[in-house]
Amino acid sequence: MQRLLVVLLAAFDAAISAAVGLAVLLAPLTLLWTVAFGATADWGALWPLTGTLWQFGHGVGIDVTIPAELLVALAIPPAAASFIVSVPPLAFLLFTLLFAARSGARAARAGAWLSGVLSGVSVFAAISAGVALSSRLDAAQTSLPLAIIAPAAVYLVGALCGAVRIAWEDGDGGIVDRVHDIVDSWSDWAPVPAAIVRGTVFAVVGVTAAAALTVALMTLLRGGEVVALFQSARVDALGATVMALAQFAYLPTLLVWAASWLAGPGFAVGVGTAVSPAGTQLGVVPGIPILGLLPENSSIWMLIVVLVPIAAGAVAGWAVRSRLVWEGTPLALLPRATIAFGIGVVTAGVAAIAGALAHGSIGPGRLIEIGPAPVPFALALGGEVVIGAAILLLSPRHRDELAEERTDRWAAEMGDSRSSESASAPAAPWIPEGQNASPDDTAPLDDLGRFGVPGDHRPDLRT
Repeated sequence: MQRLLVVLLAAFDAAISAAVGLAVLLAPLTLLWTVAFGATADWGALWPLTGTLWQFGHGVGIDVTIPAELLVALAIPPAAASFIVSVPPLAFLLFTLLFAARSGARAARAGAWLSGVLSGVSVFAAISAGVALSSRLDAAQTSLPLAIIAPAAVYLVGALCGAVRIAWEDGDGGIVDRVHDIVDSWSDWAPVPAAIVRGTVFAVVGVTAAAALTVALMTLLRGGEVVALFQSARVDALGATVMALAQFAYLPTLLVWAASWLAGPGFAVGVGTAVSPAGTQLGVVPGIPILGLLPENSSIWMLIVVLVPIAAGAVAGWAVRSRLVWEGTPLALLPRATIAFGIGVVTAGVAAIAGALAHGSIGPGRLIEIGPAPVPFALALGGEVVIGAAILLLSPRHRDELAEERTDRWAAEMGDSRSSESASAPAAPWIPEGQNASPDDTAPLDDLGRFGVPGDHRPDLRT
């Protein structure tokens, strides 16, 4: 594919990604604007609100300032007139990340991943700048530099991950191939980097799946509390729909909280609160329906859930070990220990980033601290994953595994020997036309002591 076409397609992907994210916000807000305000609606505020929420979905905090007349009308204390909202709905960030990874992978398959990534990021950054400059609200302000950089950084990370993965597997004839050649020259240590990445993917996916299962289970157990909070909000059908969509956008954020709970440290829902397997201490919780899923109490026996991240690490270790056996790459103890430790470290890094995004403030007063603490979450999850991965990677090799490896190696060697024998085998005896050998005939020996075929009357070329 021509480089110019790759650049144009990558730019188109970036534009579509930004447009879809903005449209997902603009459509329900337009409906809400029409129903709630009718012909007297201030349509000039619709786009700034949409752009501000789009930036917020990519990790940009919002400085909220309540107007003085609204403070008086709602009897809000002056101390609560200004606060920061910094816990974003990670569904928007996740969508941008995945869309960018798809675009980067396609550019890598076309053989021009660097041009594609630069084109896509440039277009996305330009759109971010346009949105940031055109969507300023006095009551909800965002940092202009961060509003431009944060969405573009999310797209850059996704595009690079998708492009480098494909370029590493298929080659790019450039910098990735040179790095690949350097890694291949490490002898026994060559499989270590790829094994760490593979194991990390299995560990992160395993923990995420367990967190999703935990949220689903809590929905079944405490769904009545969620419905009661919806009813207490006293909103109409449109308001309930908007609330449901907003909480659905926060589902990935809730999964990070659940993962921190499974790891042990848990999370906070206000200053001085804690929700963890070891115990739950909650004060007054905001009447947000999705917070009805929070457990009212817990037992010390619930600490058994920390076995779930250990099991995810064990699955990661099993996946890496199985791949090494399948490739016929037996590693010494030290490289395998490095793989186990590397899986834990990279998983801890992913947990730290996710925890930082899912932690922050959602209001004034006690609500300035909500979500998991990134450092304890990362250390706990990384340590548990290391334990699980080490159990599988450092355990003695089972005799069935060794026998399977020997069988695979023997089959490969036999296949090579058979191909070499067939290449060096003598040509079939020449049988003149009209001379057919009977199946009852015995095969005589020729002058060289080899079995011949009856009716072999080839001329003696030695005379």
